[in-house]
Amino acid sequence: MLNLLMREEVLLVVQNCYHIILVALFTIGVTYFASKAWKRATTNNREEIPGRLGLPFVGETFSFLSATNSTRGCYDFVRLRRLWNGKWFKTRLFGKIHIFVPNPEGARTIFANDFVLFNKGYVKSMADAVGEKSLLCVPVESHKRIRRLLSEPFSMTSLFAFVTKFDKLLCGRLQKLEENGKSFKVLDFCMKMTFDAMCDMLMSVTEDSLLRQIEEDCNAVSDAMLSIPIMIPGTRYYKGISARKRLMETFRGIIGRRRRGEETPEDFLQSMLQRDSLPASEKLDDSEIMDNLLTLIIAGQTTTAAAMMWSVKFLHDNREAQDILREEQLSITKMKPDGASINHEDLNNIRYGSKVVKETLRMSNVLLWFPRVALQDCTIEGHEIKKGWHVNIDATYIHHDSDLYKEPLKFNPQRFDEQKRPYSFIPFGSGPRTCLGINMAKVTMLVFLHRLAGGYTWTLDDLDTCLEKKAHIPRLRSGCPITLKSLSKTVLEA
Repeated sequence: MLNLLMREEVLLVVQNCYHIILVALFTIGVTYFASKAWKRATTNNREEIPGRLGLPFVGETFSFLSATNSTRGCYDFVRLRRLWNGKWFKTRLFGKIHIFVPNPEGARTIFANDFVLFNKGYVKSMADAVGEKSLLCVPVESHKRIRRLLSEPFSMTSLFAFVTKFDKLLCGRLQKLEENGKSFKVLDFCMKMTFDAMCDMLMSVTEDSLLRQIEEDCNAVSDAMLSIPIMIPGTRYYKGISARKRLMETFRGIIGRRRRGEETPEDFLQSMLQRDSLPASEKLDDSEIMDNLLTLIIAGQTTTAAAMMWSVKFLHDNREAQDILREEQLSITKMKPDGASINHEDLNNIRYGSKVVKETLRMSNVLLWFPRVALQDCTIEGHEIKKGWHVNIDATYIHHDSDLYKEPLKFNPQRFDEQKRPYSFIPFGSGPRTCLGINMAKVTMLVFLHRLAGGYTWTLDDLDTCLEKKAHIPRLRSGCPITLKSLSKTVLEA
């Protein structure tokens, strides 16, 4: 009886408020559809970027770190999400929304608006590792000054002396390895070669014990670049930040000895210290010098050494390209006296070798993407980008896009006989933030290819294609082990 009375009361209320309820429902419906229409109108038909943001801050960070910790490499995280969402997608990493930009047009928009609409954007662990005064992290006002002051030692004119030193060092070490007759890992060899050459050029450090100490700490800093930024003893981040502190003490000691006149070599560091008496706009303070020494060593070593390793792997897998490269190097060697070092004119004549360098960089993508952060709301290719979002120019996807490169997974240096579409080949970035070491990387790889292909044949001793875990650039887990054989011995045996 009580339930019946309650139902009658409810019906009575509904009947009395019928018109009010209808008006309320109508208003809600009109408001909803009007808001949707207004949103479409005010966004000028901008496309919603698909993707999964997950929980605040966490997002898909653990999935990203899982990919980084696998033998597929961290780009597998990107590859999977592109399969799920399409070319453009968004995700949340380390608390920030990231958009991956997959085409030359988007790359052009971002590179052309560096410092205007976009600034460099790195995850916290990477910025902490290289330092706040690093060229990678400083704001636009400081960036222009620091880049200008750092650029001179990396010009082609200044690199002539480096080429001679590197060539002599390389020839001696390759000869020892061949005489030894044992297998060695190309990655380890190139890491040590490029590291020793960089430290000599930058700071004139040649003592082996000091080199190995600096190298060990630099490796720890590099390993911390893609890690969870929490100072817990034993973690990669903790080890990396601790190693960074030791490196700063080492650099501070070297700078102190220079200023006291105990050491006065002619090198990059000395050229920076000679500016001490100049106005602030024409010099670097000690923190800027030290952070950028670390940045230059790590960037110059890890990326160039990885590219050199991949060139050996690709040439092993493509004997026709290897034979053409060897023929070119032998023709250059025949024109020079025995034992003569390679020079600038020789480098200009390594034309096919230059294409091998380009194709290696296109296929290996030692810089997987170029991170930027939006300084204000904007649009890229019709996609709405909010202030503070990270936009990553996906060089890997662009370089492997079949619409831009025929058979993109095939190693074919001769594809660079033709002029490439703007922003379709961006291994060093573009615009005002183009990689400072672009010339050094090119000449280092050319000298390496000239001496390797022009003096030796090699066999690859491990065909494993899995990638190294926890690396922020793609490197073979095996390190690409090879055994060298001198061409002169090969000719005698034939």
